[in-house]
Amino acid sequence: MRIHKIISTLFHPIVIPTVGIIIYFLATTKPIEQYQKLITICIVFASTYVIPLLLLITLKKTGIINSYQLKTRKERKIPLAIMVFLFYMLGNLFYRVKVLEEISMLFYATALGLLITYLLLNIKIKSSIHLLSIGLTCGFFMFSSLMSRESYILIIMTLFLIAGLLASSRLHLKAHTVKEVYLGFFIGISAILGMYLLL
Repeated sequence: MRIHKIISTLFHPIVIPTVGIIIYFLATTKPIEQYQKLITICIVFASTYVIPLLLLITLKKTGIINSYQLKTRKERKIPLAIMVFLFYMLGNLFYRVKVLEEISMLFYATALGLLITYLLLNIKIKSSIHLLSIGLTCGFFMFSSLMSRESYILIIMTLFLIAGLLASSRLHLKAHTVKEVYLGFFIGISAILGMYLLL
């Protein structure tokens, strides 16, 4: 049980965006200046880690949510709505910088994936946000590899392995059903595909 909690914490949805961008910067051959990388990582970390963390603490203190794990559909709605907005704004920000245009797809797709997750909650369908996050990251490197002709095969293989471990951990912790785990991952991959077809 302990190892499953560690895996779920290490690959928490608020950690994945920053880690994904760092991996992308380490792997890409695009001529991105070091200062651009540093500023981007700081913005992503503040927007996808610090702000959500402060949001969860505030919601817990005010009694709007009972658990940081957001176990019920009702508890997920407010954080999800705010995160849709934040990721959409990040997409807009990076889309304006030519050399960072590719990563804007990840943030637009994340906003779309979270929006779909939010809408599904309204019809009482819950999906795994952990698997949504890792699915988005897998999809991002897959389609980036196809579009830019850069090879991210080792990264993609590692991410799929992590996705399997994460899915197994969420099931062992009884945080989700099998359907919710598969649905989260499917939404993540589909959102990335949708963004590449659209943009």
